[in-house]
Amino acid sequence: MAKQSLILERPPCRLYLITPPAIPDMAAFVATLTEALDAGDVAALQIRLKDLDDAGVLAAVEAVRPVAQARGVAVMLNDRPDLAKRSGCDGVHLGQSDMPLAEARRIMGPDAMIGVTCHDSRELAMDAAEAGADYVAFGAFYPTTTKATTHRPDPEILTIWQETVEVPCVAIGGITIETAGALARAGADFVAVSGAVWDHADGAAEAVRDFNAALLAEA
Repeated sequence: MAKQSLILERPPCRLYLITPPAIPDMAAFVATLTEALDAGDVAALQIRLKDLDDAGVLAAVEAVRPVAQARGVAVMLNDRPDLAKRSGCDGVHLGQSDMPLAEARRIMGPDAMIGVTCHDSRELAMDAAEAGADYVAFGAFYPTTTKATTHRPDPEILTIWQETVEVPCVAIGGITIETAGALARAGADFVAVSGAVWDHADGAAEAVRDFNAALLAEA
């Protein structure tokens, strides 16, 4: 998840995984996650478990963080810089209604990765970039059942962003193996996916392989 340069020099788009919204069987999920991360390139894993209390989130991080970090995958926690710092995550992902970025940076320290949801707004993204965000996230580009969405940006926002700003951008929301390539072509540095991996008919590992193939085809 290192910062990228402008669009003409940027590396190929990479996969950014988000956990399912609920994990009823953690042991089974860890086994699935291990297979998925061993199947192909994954830049980051965001732990997004909004219905858990603090103890539940910390237990989930304790279970999955070593699996991801041992494979060079950055572990991001959704919403909670305090728990991210406490549990050894590599960074935190902030929504627009979460803690201000400056406060999250104070908690997490200068070396942590902080990403910010910016919906369909270049203005929000520019504010985040100027405040020191390590990446901005645009979406949802397609309908998704993972979370309620009201914003539907045009992929052109990725192109414009890459042509003008160095901070990497993540495309998120309803992305499938069939649509990932178009977003990579438009300028996404990362595509964030959840259901398209965990609910894949042939398993999460096959989904990671297919996403990698789709993204490499656009490199």
